[in-house]
Amino acid sequence: MHAHLYSYSAVTSDIRVVVHPLYLDAQSDVLARKFVFAYFITIENLGHDTVQLLRRRWHIAHANGKTEEVDGEGVVGKQPVIPPGRSHEYNSFCILETMEGSMEGSYFMRRKDGATFEVTIPKFTLRAAAN
Repeated sequence: MHAHLYSYSAVTSDIRVVVHPLYLDAQSDVLARKFVFAYFITIENLGHDTVQLLRRRWHIAHANGKTEEVDGEGVVGKQPVIPPGRSHEYNSFCILETMEGSMEGSYFMRRKDGATFEVTIPKFTLRAAAN
């Protein structure tokens, strides 16, 4: 695992989301204005009910004012079930046109009883820098 300089965390309805962003210098191309960032996410169930992650929604902001909305089912092709006291980890990536930006969003989850709820993904900074 890579060393992470920054960690961002939020808890909503007994679900903790922790994000570790990482600039990928080797995959980026400064001249082409292509800055690649990985992010490592842990979703931890602090509650007493089993939950399932159904959907995600991201808001991506570039430093030049451009914004993107990304909405889809699950995370990296999965809709994980997370029992009480357990967690789900995954990683993905984002490409920005600028050296800095941010991401934030929501997960839409369902409890075992069928009740659905929204979980905050904390806003995190993406900054191109030597790791």
